[in-house]
Amino acid sequence: MSTRIAFLKGHGTENDFVIVPDPENALDLPPAAVAALCDRRAGIGGDGLLHVVRSAAHPEAAHLAGEAEWFMDYRNGDGSVAEMCGNGVRVFARYLQRAGHVTEGDLAVATRGGVKTVHIAKDGDVTVGMGRALLPEGDVTVSVGDRSWPARNVNMGNPHAVAFVDDLAHAGDLYSPPPFSPAAAYPSGVNVEFVVDRGPRHVAMRVHERGAGETRSCGTGACAVAVAAARRDGADPATTGSPATYTVDVPGGTLVITERADGEIEMTGPAVIVAEGEIDTDWLESMVR
Repeated sequence: MSTRIAFLKGHGTENDFVIVPDPENALDLPPAAVAALCDRRAGIGGDGLLHVVRSAAHPEAAHLAGEAEWFMDYRNGDGSVAEMCGNGVRVFARYLQRAGHVTEGDLAVATRGGVKTVHIAKDGDVTVGMGRALLPEGDVTVSVGDRSWPARNVNMGNPHAVAFVDDLAHAGDLYSPPPFSPAAAYPSGVNVEFVVDRGPRHVAMRVHERGAGETRSCGTGACAVAVAAARRDGADPATTGSPATYTVDVPGGTLVITERADGEIEMTGPAVIVAEGEIDTDWLESMVR
């Protein structure tokens, strides 16, 4: 461990992260250390950790250094490694801007899910290219209590079941995974979005994220919801030839999702840095012994 470890805290629509700048990849951050930092009672607290490293300095990203200077070494709150986090990329870009590494405009961020295109707007919002959605065939049903709904199967690199409901309260407490069928549709579990209409191309959602329960925001979930809504509304960009843009309200704020005619999806939303400080290295070392 270093004798001094700086950190920041940030969030994107209340999906919050511990940010650890480490340009030369000098820090050892084993899963136990990440979990301790993300602990909401005994640590700093966060849904995940953004380890900020130059691509050239990280063995998993060195091959991407020619495309993107910075690598988002993202970790889940339990310390496990993850490929990507849409809300996390926005906060990552905001940190790079705050630190003076980038300015407003376009940049590329390397992730384990590939290089993501990012745009930092003058108004402060950040747009991330989220790739394309896959729409596996087959009927899916999700249930809460004695209610059941048909759901759209959407894959954004992770699986989603999107159900349109009359009232978001029908989703229940979302502590436990909502049952779904057939089981073969999601052999590794699924993120389930419950969606209501708020107006033309404007929806609101609640989500159960697999392994986490209800969260305040889910970037890939908001993208899945927009894709499902466009298909429901007859606004599939591949058919109409025009982009489809939906405003998606999440418990932690609002995201704007655009699916282009070529299938590429862009997510736009806020990213906020709320604090910075130093980690007590003696404490952190004690957590990983």
